[in-house]
Amino acid sequence: MNAPLLRVEGLVKHFERPRSLAQRLTGEKRSVVHALNGVTLDVQRGETLGLIGESGCGKSTLGRSILRLVEPSSGRTVFDGQDLSAMNAGDMIRMRSRLQIIFQDPYASLNPRKSIREIISLPLQLHASDSAQKNNARVEQILARVGFRPDQFDRYPHQFSGGQRQRIGIARALVSRPALVVCDEPVSALDVSIKAQILELLGELKAEFNLTYIFVSHDIAAVGHLADRIAVMYLGEIVEIGRTLDIINSPQHPYTQALLSAVPRLVPNTARTRTVLSGDLPSPLNPPSGCKFHTRCPVAMPECAGQSPRLQALKLEAAHSVACLRSDTHA
Repeated sequence: MNAPLLRVEGLVKHFERPRSLAQRLTGEKRSVVHALNGVTLDVQRGETLGLIGESGCGKSTLGRSILRLVEPSSGRTVFDGQDLSAMNAGDMIRMRSRLQIIFQDPYASLNPRKSIREIISLPLQLHASDSAQKNNARVEQILARVGFRPDQFDRYPHQFSGGQRQRIGIARALVSRPALVVCDEPVSALDVSIKAQILELLGELKAEFNLTYIFVSHDIAAVGHLADRIAVMYLGEIVEIGRTLDIINSPQHPYTQALLSAVPRLVPNTARTRTVLSGDLPSPLNPPSGCKFHTRCPVAMPECAGQSPRLQALKLEAAHSVACLRSDTHA
């Protein structure tokens, strides 16, 4: 197999929370949010890797840490053979043209004081060495490709709907011709019909521009439509990863099974087993010992509280890996 476009090794991100006045007076230490706990994964060139999980599991933090929009606490990220973790600020700025992100909120992510032509042209001003005329032609080309008419190019973000604003965000991410795009819940703020259009557009653009996606979402249906592989996250760790059809049709981790059983069915009265989890998601300020899921797991064993399972390949399917002491895995 060819070397992956992206390799993440042991990525950790902890956030220190500010101390309150009472905590400062008593000398209490800062509390730490354990957002990522040693995430390791590969993303192949040209594939779409979906990241799913509950809110607060670390999906968006992982995407932003890969791009160093959030600085990891430790770990290593290698993109196309280059160690991003070792780059200084200047090197990272030059690398940004190949690493882009589509933000979740199409309203907050656009500068309201600039026209969409100005918004899309900014990455080219920062990264491209072409003339202003060529850059402007590139801006108009990408805006037309995502669905805008020439008479709309000089309008402002407030003059567009949420779906149109997300198209602007997509155009901004792609105008610098990146290789990897992190899609940070790009359709979560859109209604169903617009969501389908944006997903279709992302699929078409991936093929046209030879893109690689990391698609972050809590919408399993959207991830299943677009992703080649799915990684399931829980409390800052990947608990299962594999091909999309394998994850959806044959989930092995109890948490993945619970997630998929909660997805509404379009066909009524179809037989299925619903897995209901007890309790709430533990706080990342004080995550459980051992397997992070054992406090809610319906099949937990006593040893799950003290032993943290490693992500290991299934014996019957090497491309499908699970972090569970009960799984039929090999070392």
